[in-house]
Amino acid sequence: MKLKSCLAFIVLIWIFSASIRVPANIADGSQNVLEVKGCPNRPGTGIKVVLISGDEEYRSEEAMPQLAKILACRHGFHCTVLFAIDPESGIIDPNQGDNIPGLGALRDADLMVIATRFRDLPDVQMKEIDDYLKRGGPVVGMRTATHGFNIPKGKKYSHYANGYDGDPKAWQGGFGRLVLGEKWISHHGHHRKESTRGILAPQAKGHPICRGIADGEIWGPTDVYGVRLPLPGDSNPIVLGQVLVGMQPDDPPVSGKKNDPMMPIAWTKTYRLPGGQRGRSFTTTMGSSTDLLSEGTRRMLVNGMYWALGLEASVPQDGCAVDLVEPFEPTDYGFRSDQHWSEKALTPADFKSK
Repeated sequence: MKLKSCLAFIVLIWIFSASIRVPANIADGSQNVLEVKGCPNRPGTGIKVVLISGDEEYRSEEAMPQLAKILACRHGFHCTVLFAIDPESGIIDPNQGDNIPGLGALRDADLMVIATRFRDLPDVQMKEIDDYLKRGGPVVGMRTATHGFNIPKGKKYSHYANGYDGDPKAWQGGFGRLVLGEKWISHHGHHRKESTRGILAPQAKGHPICRGIADGEIWGPTDVYGVRLPLPGDSNPIVLGQVLVGMQPDDPPVSGKKNDPMMPIAWTKTYRLPGGQRGRSFTTTMGSSTDLLSEGTRRMLVNGMYWALGLEASVPQDGCAVDLVEPFEPTDYGFRSDQHWSEKALTPADFKSK
């Protein structure tokens, strides 16, 4: 009888436990991420890439799945895409600034691609990013990654915050400045009025990231960001941003000081966290989902990923293959309401190839 009572008690406990809904930020289950398996017999077979979305404005939740599909289908990389997730509903909500489940995928990742904006993630999630960076893992930062975190003072990872000004001094400016080379400064081009044309930096025309790209083939409807010149440390400008008078790729450049000098919109750098190992980073201030409609922009990003991985010798002379994986219909960038995301009710599974 005692045995039967114990078994009944165990069953009741199991039923009760199963009825408790575990929030998404605690249960890092596969339903919270998008896995895109690499095609076999490609240059990147066996390499693991984690792509982290999480910005309210530039539709990184659309850009990262498309990049993952290009990397997997054209190059063989195994890709894991992470999203800002509402822990109650389990839907993708870029306005949810404190939850990106699945960051444990960084533990065995070969490359981190990040496009977050002003995130305040819990310590358990930040630790995964911090551990990855301390081992010198390669990083590719896109658009708002320069101001990817906004963690208040007093928290364990507050030094990641955009514009951090405390100790240690190495962290002045936060994650953006230390790892990528710049934090948020300004809109240099007129936001939503003046688009961006990429011009190869004179000293970078033989660089592997520039292979298969000519002046003007990089274009995006996002505006040029302001940066402070020169960029820090061993930063090396790769592409300069020509501010255009309008929102079409064939628009002429604006006259005057905005293009004299032109701001770098893509550069390479090495970084080293205090007490950590040295790693490579490649940063571009382009990167909205609509920017990816430009073949030159996509090629710059994928060539840059190869460089960050130390695989620049594998970049063909005509550049990496970057054909879109259909369907891809990016929406216009801009902020959306909480109601918008609730009604849209997207989950990572919605970005699986049909």
